[in-house]
Amino acid sequence: MTMKVDELKGVIPEILLEVLKKEKVSKLRPCQEKALRKGLLNRRNMVVCTPTASGKTLVSEIAFVKNIVEGRGKALYIVPLKALANEKYNDFKKRYGQYFKIALSIGDLDSADSYLSEYDVVICTAEKLDSLIRHHAQWLRNVATVVIDEIHLLNDTERGPRLEIITTILKQTVPNAQFIGLSATIGNPEELAGWLNAEVIKDNWRPVKLKQGIYLNGEVEFK
Repeated sequence: MTMKVDELKGVIPEILLEVLKKEKVSKLRPCQEKALRKGLLNRRNMVVCTPTASGKTLVSEIAFVKNIVEGRGKALYIVPLKALANEKYNDFKKRYGQYFKIALSIGDLDSADSYLSEYDVVICTAEKLDSLIRHHAQWLRNVATVVIDEIHLLNDTERGPRLEIITTILKQTVPNAQFIGLSATIGNPEELAGWLNAEVIKDNWRPVKLKQGIYLNGEVEFK
C-alpha cells in the first residue's frame, strides 16, 4: 500500500512536509517508501537504482534536510556535469531557498572556496570537488550528507577513476556522513552498495509506462 505524505507528520522534518504540500505531492513513490523502510531516516547509506523520473532525488533530499535540521552538518551534492549542477541548484533554490543557504560551486579550480563553510547545501561537479580536496577545504569536514548523482559513472573510463578517488577520500574524511548514490543504470548495485556499506533500493516503477516497438514504413508496431 502506498505511503501517504500525511502519514509522515512527525517523522520527517516539517520543512519537507511544507515543500511537498506546496508541490501538491500527496503520496510517496515506491523508491522513496522503500528507502524509508530500509533506514533512510536512521542515516543508513543508500544506493538507489530506479528509472528516470521515479523520485530518486527526493530520497536524497529527505536525508540531507533531516541531517541539516538536526544540526549534523551540511550536504554535498556531486554531479558529473555543470549543466546538471545548475539544474539542481535552481531546483533546490526554489524548494529550500527560504530555509537553507544553497551554493553552486563549479568554477575556479584553484581555490578552497572557504566561503562555502557558510552554506547548508553545496552542489558541485566531481572535478570541482577534486580541486576542493586538493586545496584542503576545511569545511568538508562538516559534511553530514554526501549525494553522488549518476553514481554509475564510477564505471566510466574517463570520469570513473576521479569519482572513485574523491568518494574514497570523503569516506575517510567524513566517515560518519550518510552516503546516497543515485542512478538509473547501475549494472552491479549490490557490489557498489557493499563498497559503500549501503542498502540497495531497486524498483521498476516509472511515471510514464515504457513501451517497446518497431518503426517501419511510417508505422510503429508495439510488442
